Amino acid sequence: MKVGIIVPQGWTGEYDGWDPQVAWQRTVQVARQAEALGFESIWLFDHFQTFPEPSDEITFESFTALSVLAASTSRVRLGQMVVCAGFRNPALVAKMLSTMDVLSGGRMELGIGSGWKRDEFVAYGYGFPERPERLGRLGDSLEVITRMLAPGRTVRASFSGRYSSVEDAINVPKPLQERLPIVVGGNGPNVTWRLAARLADEINLDKMLPDDVAKALPVIHSRCEEIGRDPASLRVSVHISRHDKVTPGAERIDRLARYRELGVARTMEFLPASARDDDALASYADDMVRAGCDRDVVGGSSAGDASAELATA
Repeated sequence: MKVGIIVPQGWTGEYDGWDPQVAWQRTVQVARQAEALGFESIWLFDHFQTFPEPSDEITFESFTALSVLAASTSRVRLGQMVVCAGFRNPALVAKMLSTMDVLSGGRMELGIGSGWKRDEFVAYGYGFPERPERLGRLGDSLEVITRMLAPGRTVRASFSGRYSSVEDAINVPKPLQERLPIVVGGNGPNVTWRLAARLADEINLDKMLPDDVAKALPVIHSRCEEIGRDPASLRVSVHISRHDKVTPGAERIDRLARYRELGVARTMEFLPASARDDDALASYADDMVRAGCDRDVVGGSSAGDASAELATA
């Protein structure tokens, strides 16, 4: 099992009171530390204003921030947990992702979901559609994006849906990856998991504990079987809640090991303490190794070595 880290961007208040430039420098530093420590991927939330209550504090926008993080790293995968389908034209999302995949050397992934945070929808002028419409927009977005990202330089994308459409849309350059991975985020077994089975490479379960993942897996497999897809071809990942308080060391090792034993492909977690404390990621990296998770460290540095190098960089 691989492990990803959601890097600080201010959304949960971790940058309240910070100078924006100092906060951004810290975001870049944490991203580089995660890469040096052997985490598989780095992620940002796709949110515009702070949580749980909107405040006049920093929240860096995910696409622009990830573009710079792509240029600031060399190995880690990059993506959002998850892009809100209601915030942007899906053809533009595909165009941005293709460009970002080129500039990152083929490391981008698309995490996408239907969206849920009412205050952001309303504040930014999107209204707040009822759940069926938000899910419908997610479905149309996936149809558009998969066509826009299809391999082949001369492919022109066309699709006409209820909420989104494209007509002979040209998307050049294509991503460097033959197939840029699409990750659908959400816990809805009836619509979301069926969309993932039909159009995605991975389903990301949001804040599900290991016991709940064990119950969800047979349903996810059945969604694949409904359309004749091999369930093994749809990876399952978990966004671990930062509110799932576990003690570093034995308790966290056990939790990661339980996900791994269930066959989860990877987990992603945000550590608020990483905004201020280098040891937060270093401790996590040690725990993931002890849990039997995969680690990819350039040059074979230990967690301690990586932290020391960053401290003197």
